[in-house]
Amino acid sequence: MAEGFAAGVANAILDALCRSVSWTEPAVIYVQLHTAAPGADGTANVATETDRIQATFGDAAASGAISNTVALTWEGVAGSEDYTHCTLWDDLSAGNFQASGAITASAVTAGNDFTIPIGGLDVSLPVAS
Repeated sequence: MAEGFAAGVANAILDALCRSVSWTEPAVIYVQLHTAAPGADGTANVATETDRIQATFGDAAASGAISNTVALTWEGVAGSEDYTHCTLWDDLSAGNFQASGAITASAVTAGNDFTIPIGGLDVSLPVAS
């Protein structure tokens, strides 16, 4: 399955763009780690490290993309495994799945820190060329 926006989010964006239907975007985005594709609802293959970290996107989107402006760090991860994907959520522990994507596979050892550096988390939409 391909990664991307949750169906509900994609539909809300399209309705807002094409039908002038109001969309209430999430106030905050949290990132969760996965060891394989997270699936259509973002809940498959969740990493042993289940903490979600708040992402900060301080710069305006450009060319259909936006990146994190603050590093995301999971301190003392819970298990030794390979992180291959991440999901975006609108809540720290429950909430609504927003999107998923692949990350550069990163092997971690339990107790070590894992960081997505500034600019390492890109959220994008295709743009015409």
